Amino acid sequence: MPILQNILYYIAAVFVLSIVSFALYGWDKRQAKVKGWRVAEKNLHLLSLLGGWPGAIVGQKYFRHKTQKQSFRSVFWLTVVLHFCAVGYMLYKGTNLIDIIPHAGL
Repeated sequence: MPILQNILYYIAAVFVLSIVSFALYGWDKRQAKVKGWRVAEKNLHLLSLLGGWPGAIVGQKYFRHKTQKQSFRSVFWLTVVLHFCAVGYMLYKGTNLIDIIPHAGL
């Protein structure tokens, strides 16, 4: 698979995961205010690890959410570093990014 196609898949995945991440930060902030069902921190971290970290950063700033809890922020930045390590490893090994996504029989 050409490198350009891999880059486009990566950008598309990060874009979609960032939108989901941003929306979940907004949902979680709202739920925190009304004492409703909250998004588990591990789920927010998983989204960041998978590529939704840009949306998480914007969501944290925009909603002023999860910005004070140092333990959360430390784990968040670790997920960002691990994300780039994983992407770098896949690039080094020549992994086609589309190959790691289940195709549901396609």
